[in-house]
Amino acid sequence: MARGTAHIGKDSYQTTIEVSGHTLTGDEPERNGGRDTGPAPYDFVLAGLGACTAITLRMYADRKQWPMDAVDVALQLTRDDHGAMMVKRTLSFTGTLDTEQKSRLAEIAEKTPVTLTLKAGMVIDTTVN
Repeated sequence: MARGTAHIGKDSYQTTIEVSGHTLTGDEPERNGGRDTGPAPYDFVLAGLGACTAITLRMYADRKQWPMDAVDVALQLTRDDHGAMMVKRTLSFTGTLDTEQKSRLAEIAEKTPVTLTLKAGMVIDTTVN
């Protein structure tokens, strides 16, 4: 499974994140006291969901040998009518997919690993060294 670390010093909110050999920078926008040197934490959540959705749909279309040239995943973190956080996800396909294929891809999007994790919630076990 995935592993990562995050480190922050006294440099406002700029955070160095290392995940699977990749170094990323997280931060907060200036309006929240950061310097906007990288995505904010919820931006990373959307990025993970978007990447997982796009990759899974690419894999599925390739396996089925469907004529999908590209898929774009637009994501917006918002709140529903009751104030609960939600993600609005819009899929746009390039290629000669028919209506049935697009519908099936929309079904698959609801079953991607990150989608299922976010929908189900997750246990976070915190310890202090």
